Amino acid sequence: MNRRECLALLGMLTAMPSSVLAQQPARRLGVLSVTAADDVIGQTRSAILVEALGRHGWKEHDNLRIDWRSGAGDRTRIASLADELIALKPDILLAVGTPSVEELRRRTTTIPIVFAVVTDPVSQGFVENLAHPGGNITGFTDYDGPLAGKWLEMLTQVTPKVSRVVVVYNPATAPFAPLMLRTIEDAARTLHVTVEPAPVNDAASIAALASRRVGGFLILPDFFTMANRGQLLAAIAQARVPAVFWSRTFVGEGGLMSYSIDSAEQLRRAADYIDRILKGARPADLPVQNPTKFELAVNLKTAREFGVTLPPGLIALANDVIE
Repeated sequence: MNRRECLALLGMLTAMPSSVLAQQPARRLGVLSVTAADDVIGQTRSAILVEALGRHGWKEHDNLRIDWRSGAGDRTRIASLADELIALKPDILLAVGTPSVEELRRRTTTIPIVFAVVTDPVSQGFVENLAHPGGNITGFTDYDGPLAGKWLEMLTQVTPKVSRVVVVYNPATAPFAPLMLRTIEDAARTLHVTVEPAPVNDAASIAALASRRVGGFLILPDFFTMANRGQLLAAIAQARVPAVFWSRTFVGEGGLMSYSIDSAEQLRRAADYIDRILKGARPADLPVQNPTKFELAVNLKTAREFGVTLPPGLIALANDVIE
């Protein structure tokens, strides 16, 4: 190539937009969530994730393609969607919720998986330990031991006094429930409360909760209960007894009170791990992290309707008070 040709090529390169010169093939992220895509929770979480990834320079429809899949609390559907995502050969996967992790890990040991809103990943066999997860999976948990005791304590603080607590969960979508139940039963002995497990798995079993008109309800973290929260809230309203929920969403829709992680923060932290892995980090070298931010929400309107009095100290500590 002579001098004139070199100068001509240089002129062409200079005239090209910098975005074209810097353009790289888009990376691919597969997202499997147990919530419904058209649910307000699913929509909010999607927006938070896209925004958080954007802060790291990853733009959907630009340098990052995101394949969204939502199971709507249906375990069979989640398994089918996991097959779809693996077939797309993504660079990385985000699993939101325990069932999502379970299905994806059965299908790949090589594609990096970041999880969020997952309980006790060590006992469930997702990682070797929190500090050194090993393998292709890491992420962020939604639970620490004292949290379950706090839920029970909140129920014992209301007036009239609660001495019997019904613990609600779906065994199929909350395999970690036995861990939480042990913690709750330990706390119950100190608080002089009787604990009664109440597994639910369909509309009929949820509706049957309405007949339990003595004591209170404690709703464990479970995406089945989130997907069916309308029926669950209706049954509890019919029973007219106090209940503590695992997500502020329930309180916003009529539940009495909740003490929970900040799920938005979980997704922002997950976006950080996704960025690091796409830039070369190994999941095995990124420690699993426990929640760091919690939020208390109370619904005073519901308290009045149920004839329940919440202690002033609890209300004063609340991050969100619905009048």
